[in-house]
This record gives sequence, C-alpha cells and structure tokens, in this order.
Amino acid sequence: MGLELRASPPAVVLLLSLLGLAAAGKLLVVPVDGSHWLSMREVLDILRQKGHEVVVVAPEVSLHIKPSKNFVMKMYSVPYTKEEMEKDFKAFFQVSFEEGSFFERFFKVFESMKRITKLEVSSCEHLLQNKELIRYLEESKSDAVLTDPFLPCGAILAEHLSLPSMYFLRGVPCGLDFEATRCPRPPSYVPRILTDLTDRMTFLQRVKNLLFDIPNIFLCDFVFQSYSKLASEFLRREVTVLDLLRKGSVWLLRLEFVLDYPRPLMPNIIPIGGVNSCDYSTHPQVWRWL
Repeated sequence: MGLELRASPPAVVLLLSLLGLAAAGKLLVVPVDGSHWLSMREVLDILRQKGHEVVVVAPEVSLHIKPSKNFVMKMYSVPYTKEEMEKDFKAFFQVSFEEGSFFERFFKVFESMKRITKLEVSSCEHLLQNKELIRYLEESKSDAVLTDPFLPCGAILAEHLSLPSMYFLRGVPCGLDFEATRCPRPPSYVPRILTDLTDRMTFLQRVKNLLFDIPNIFLCDFVFQSYSKLASEFLRREVTVLDLLRKGSVWLLRLEFVLDYPRPLMPNIIPIGGVNSCDYSTHPQVWRWL
C-alpha cells in the first residue's frame, strides 16, 4: 500500500538549480534506499530535464534504487543479499505497529536498528574501500553532493571531496539534525518520538517529554559510533558524525506542518513541503521514523 504527499517539485528544483546559476551543474548524489529514494528520485528526474548532470552512487543490492536514463549510475558491491536486506527492513517497520510501553517499544526499535545499522555500515565501508570508484569521484569534479543524512555516508564523501553538501531529509535518528544545525526544539511543544504526545502538553507531559530524550543519547552513540569510526579511518583524522553534519550547507527538509507539529527552523533549513513517499505503511509511527 502506498501513499505520496507531494508539494511542488519545482520549488525544490529552483533551490538546487542555483548550483550552476545560468549554467548546468554536476551533482553527485548519495541516496538512502527505501522510501527516502522514492522521494529523491522525482527531484533528480526534473533536475536532469533542466540540464544538470546527475551521478548517483548506490550499492548493487537495493530495494528501489535502479538505473535510469536521467542519471549516471555508479554501483558498488556489498556483502549481503536482497533477501537479507528485505528481511531486516520488514522487521524494523513491523515494530512500528506493535503496542506496549515506551521501554518495550524502544528496545524493540533498538534491536531492529542494530541489524539495519550493521547492514548499512557494511555498505558504506565497501563504498569507501572501492578505490576505483573513489578515484572516479575525485576526478569527476562535481559541484556539490546531494544526500540524505539519515545515513551519513554521503556526508563522509562530501568531506573527502571537499564539496558543499545539501541534505534532503525527513529527519535523522535521535534528533541529531537538531543538534547539527543548532536548531532549538523546546520540550514544551516539540514532542519526542514514541511519546504519543502532541504540541499541546500539560506540565507533567512536558516533563515526560524531556525525560524521554534520555534514551536517545544511547541510541545516538550506538547508531553513529560505527560511522564516526569509519569516517575517522577514511579521512585519516578524528571526526564524528556530528562534525560532518554541521558542515551541511543547505537542509532541504521534507516537512509538512499539516502532518508535523510546528517547530523552530534555522535559516539554512528550508521546508519543501510534503515531498514524502512511503511504500511500507501509512501508520503514523512509521512516518515519524522516515
């Protein structure tokens, strides 16, 4: 079952078209698979129509990322099968439907994310170790990197290639996007994930909202520690995922305040409307994770 909530794609294209001003630019794209890719693909198609050259770097095994006449596809091998990937993704999204206390749901999500993180870190590692592909990207002289920071492999590549990075995202696990952009998210009216709260809370609900942020500290450490280690080894200097995300030039936020609670935004965060695609489910808990 699918659902697509779309704003006007030209609004996104207008922002990205500034890459080359009057001339067409060359864009390196490091996408995230699944519904993240379904949202980005439409933008890439229109960018190609506008004359921009688009190069997409993706693993050979994927759910939805396929070659297209609208962009150059550069693929790299990974050590897992499509069946293994689909099994882990289905298990992750199934957790979103299950009932239970906050801690029961949190630990189920944690276990599911452990499996997906192991798979995705492995994919990123094989990309960065592909010397032939890295050499091609170094010689390609792209103008910028467009990536989804939900997985920071694109941010690592942007740093290595010394290219400005543009983030096309719905959100980042454990609210790391807020921290990277120094964007305030007051617990008085910005509900945390899995709390089932709204933007109108009593005092006790606000306290609950604040306390529910504590497990995110451990979730962040687990999810991104492997990427920080991988980035440090590849860039040959100590670096964290937060360091990389802070260098994002523009954050194109797939945010729709009809579906999401209002929140403060920083000047380089541009809400582009409901450009969201979900091919797994229309359950509201799934939307919060995408």
